[in-house]
Amino acid sequence: MRAVVLTGIRQMKLTDVPEPVLSNEKDVKIKLSTIGVCGSDIHYYSEGNIGSQVVEYPFTVGHECSGIIVETGKEVSNVKVGDLVVVDPSVHCGTCDQCKAGRPHTCLNNKFLGCPGQLEGCLSEFIVMPSYTCIPVSGKLNSMQAALIEPLSIGVYAVKLAQMEQTELSTAIFGAGPIGLSILMKLLADRVQNIGMIEPLDYRLERAEEIGASWLVNPTREDVVSTVKKQEELLMDIVFEASGDQKAVDNATKILKPGGKLILVGIPPDAQYVFNMDLMRRKELTVINVRRQNHCVEEAIELVVSGAVQVSKMVTHEFNLEETPVAFDMVEGYKFGAIKAMINL
Repeated sequence: MRAVVLTGIRQMKLTDVPEPVLSNEKDVKIKLSTIGVCGSDIHYYSEGNIGSQVVEYPFTVGHECSGIIVETGKEVSNVKVGDLVVVDPSVHCGTCDQCKAGRPHTCLNNKFLGCPGQLEGCLSEFIVMPSYTCIPVSGKLNSMQAALIEPLSIGVYAVKLAQMEQTELSTAIFGAGPIGLSILMKLLADRVQNIGMIEPLDYRLERAEEIGASWLVNPTREDVVSTVKKQEELLMDIVFEASGDQKAVDNATKILKPGGKLILVGIPPDAQYVFNMDLMRRKELTVINVRRQNHCVEEAIELVVSGAVQVSKMVTHEFNLEETPVAFDMVEGYKFGAIKAMINL
């Protein structure tokens, strides 16, 4: 079968690899339909690692995907051949203390699609996955919507962790990429009224405004703190950091009011942030880390099926499998107004 593999830093090629086969009666074989290019894929493409997860070449990345079931093991009952499915890329063991505590996303034996040292990714024609990772959506979603459920579910989980009991809370998001926009769409679906977007790229700010952001800040032209104070004199209750940028974290702690919450969703390139602990302590800020998503796939699906979220609004470009290197180069360089690129097979 055809697959796109990383062969070095900013190097990838289309090649032929063996087609996967079922090795477990609870597995399914999926013919991929649509694959999303994620920011973590770009980290592997441009840097060769995310923290301690280091690529050994050649390697296939990709974890946001949808596809058609073409074969099932004898013990599979939740999906059938011909189903269009959303694929949850996280394969958990179900037996460790984290899984038993209802935290499969931090499973001690977790294997993640397209993660070095764990599972080859989905930038290929077929993959084999455990059937429990597949949610049938035939007649409910199209293949693009289905592939976008994975990033949307991270936005859903981030908002869930924020525990926003009131819709009138002042909220800001740093980063109008796919995850920032997913957070924005979930907040709007929850009828949160006051949502600011802070983003250095004007075209992304424009997309956030189209989706429904209340106010916009471009940190390359405006002082973030003084501009936010004009919007909210008492500063922000909750800030979502979805850019992975140190300056965004610095500004986030400054624009949060005492007792505020900082939700860290972005991945910093150097695998670390530096915090002004004097400011953090005096404000008594709460910092919450977001690890992928936990039990939020079904909710994300329902948000799209119901029309509460129009997830395709984040998509800016579509490519075929042969054009994958072009897509990665474009997304990494923020070229041609790129926000979300999708690969169609």
